[in-house]
Amino acid sequence: MLARYNRIANERLYEKCARLDNAEYRKARQGSFGSIHGLLNHILLGDRIWMARFEGEANRTPALNTILFEDLPGLRGARAAEDERIEAFFGRLDPEFLCKPIRYTNSKGQAYTESAPIAVSHFFNHQTHHRGQVHVMLSQTPEPPPSLDLHRIINP
Repeated sequence: MLARYNRIANERLYEKCARLDNAEYRKARQGSFGSIHGLLNHILLGDRIWMARFEGEANRTPALNTILFEDLPGLRGARAAEDERIEAFFGRLDPEFLCKPIRYTNSKGQAYTESAPIAVSHFFNHQTHHRGQVHVMLSQTPEPPPSLDLHRIINP
């Protein structure tokens, strides 16, 4: 359910962001990562980091302000692909996954071990937290932010 919600919420948010002119989209704003563009890149980066951890492919964390894509169309395409990856992963999740530890090194070089349920909860909460920040930034533009309420997306 949360993977589906994530995809739909991202589609709605990116649709609104695509209606902004480039100056408005990149405008410096109060909040995490300084702009809508910076924040959208961070959300995608965070998702890629956690998915690699969940899939056992990586355990080191890059700088959290890394810009993965310089333009919105490239970022939007990568976002859609990542959301497909997330839905597929959680759609076929083996219940045993929730019993395993997730080991990784954070961006400051500290080693951590999280239980899978805590890591998955953080993963979805992180997305929602930062999408909310983009929502606030959008409210400062001519383009009104979309509704992102879970119960309205899952049960329209």
